[in-house]
Amino acid sequence: MGEADYVATGVRIGRLLRSLTRAGRVLVRNGRLELLTSYGREIDSAPLERVRISGGGWYGARRALATVDGTRYLLRLGLGHRDRLLHAVRTARAKDAAERGVLGG
Repeated sequence: MGEADYVATGVRIGRLLRSLTRAGRVLVRNGRLELLTSYGREIDSAPLERVRISGGGWYGARRALATVDGTRYLLRLGLGHRDRLLHAVRTARAKDAAERGVLGG
């Protein structure tokens, strides 16, 4: 396993009105987004090309809506983490596209 491009701990992860964990982790590494419980068990993960992150809107400055393979999760992040998550996802996608461009030729 490689070094993570982004890590957020203590994240409340919910689906619809159900809380899945109150102290989960969000990781961006190896071209994937991973949502984990506080015990490290995987809630969901997908390659970044199948992930959409939305910020702002009705869910506020500390929250993000993550769509992972069509499943929506509300992430309650700390102050500033939403913007760092959005930046990490964009950067990892660009890095992956550049690597595929060089290797795919």
